[in-house]
Amino acid sequence: MELFTLGFASLTLTSVVYCFAGVFLGTLIGVLPGVGALSAISLLMPVSFYLDPTTALVFLSGIYYGAEYGGSTASIMLNLPGTSSNAITCLDGYPMAQNGKAGVALTVTTYVSFFGGTVGILLLSFLSPLISRLAVAVGPSEYAAILLLSIIMAATISDGPPMKGIAMVLLGALLGTVGIDVNSGDYRFTFGVPDLFDGVSLVALALGTFGIGEVIFAIRAQKARGPMPKVTFRSMIPSRTEFLKTLFPMVRGTGVGSVVGPLPGAGPTIASLIGYAIEKRISRTPHRFGKGAIEGISSPEAANNAAVQTAFIPTLSLGIPGSPTMAIMLGALMIHGISPGPKFIAEQPEMFWGLIASFWLGNIILLGLNLPLVGIWLWLLRIPYSMMYPVIVALICAGVFTLTNSAFAVWLVLGFGFVGFLLRLFDYSPAPLLIGFILGPMLEENLRRALLIHRGSYIDMLSRPATAVLMLLTVAILLWAILKRNSPVQADDGHSA
Repeated sequence: MELFTLGFASLTLTSVVYCFAGVFLGTLIGVLPGVGALSAISLLMPVSFYLDPTTALVFLSGIYYGAEYGGSTASIMLNLPGTSSNAITCLDGYPMAQNGKAGVALTVTTYVSFFGGTVGILLLSFLSPLISRLAVAVGPSEYAAILLLSIIMAATISDGPPMKGIAMVLLGALLGTVGIDVNSGDYRFTFGVPDLFDGVSLVALALGTFGIGEVIFAIRAQKARGPMPKVTFRSMIPSRTEFLKTLFPMVRGTGVGSVVGPLPGAGPTIASLIGYAIEKRISRTPHRFGKGAIEGISSPEAANNAAVQTAFIPTLSLGIPGSPTMAIMLGALMIHGISPGPKFIAEQPEMFWGLIASFWLGNIILLGLNLPLVGIWLWLLRIPYSMMYPVIVALICAGVFTLTNSAFAVWLVLGFGFVGFLLRLFDYSPAPLLIGFILGPMLEENLRRALLIHRGSYIDMLSRPATAVLMLLTVAILLWAILKRNSPVQADDGHSA
């Protein structure tokens, strides 16, 4: 309790104002189809440069979970997911809206999101300090094994076939080697281009593959908008039966999100998919799913928001981002001179517990803000695509230039945008690409340190019990991915596609 008190005491009026602003702007951007939390954080990151580190982190975190919530509005009202984690909500949210239950669907997403987020914050509060204390005793060889395990998990758990994920994570790790080698001073893959001496810009890669790539793909796959369902205050109140139907799915979805959120490469998108699949599997009437089943929005939305909070656990306690959005958050922390990892909570307790306190505050703001302002979100959804997408691309380019002060980075983000479109077109998930880009150099650095300590002997490294166990787990996951690829079910699915 003293630590929670410390957190709330460390929040200033400025922090509270920026928490509100982050949640509001995140929700506003999350409502827009195809933009998402990662683009929202990247676009608004320059604002954080003028803030103290705690307030900056509070602001960017508010954008993150605000965007994840806001994406459900477009899913329900127009069958267009605002973020990838809200895509599954379209299956039952939109049919509910077509059946005159749009208001009920919006209300359900609000309170299940609040519940999932609250449980996620509790787990973040209790698990992060524990993991940090354990991680302090971890040496370079164990840390390298953890990073390798994280990379392989990111490749195999993410959307699409595992082998495609592994290819993406390797490509990301290769991009991460561009620039000057800090150990030898040699230039690697710079091709004589001075702008590449400092490496590929994380923001350019993220905004290109996820921002502009998504916009191009959305334009190509553009669907005609149906009529906007009408929402009144009276229509937003669920009946007693509807409310009771959401309770157990909400709890199950929260459990799924809490477990899946910290896993590298998983995050809110995978959590919501698993939550939906479980509800459909255990339902006595699975035929209702996809036709407006209220359980079909309760579980995935709770899982989504629980995963948003628990995704911070490995990022803050180990310095290992579990998702592309967490990678951007990690980059933002480093820009402010903060190095997340095992010593972060011990050395920066006011910042960590202040962040926890802001999560509680932001969750309450989401609960009280979104239903009264649903009219604003619906107005945004009426903006024509021909006006919306050019503005998004212009903002992305302006944001990249502001962050890097380099015209080369703008061309880079446009190039990565085309690459991101091709990845989506050929069913390659860009998420492992970004995770490999972040974790690859970290793995290289820790592997070099470990080899230096063990005099270049891989055998000595593996003689450490923790390292050996982690490597065995990594090999097991790789074998599972290969067997899954060669299984008859996988082959049949690929043939039918």
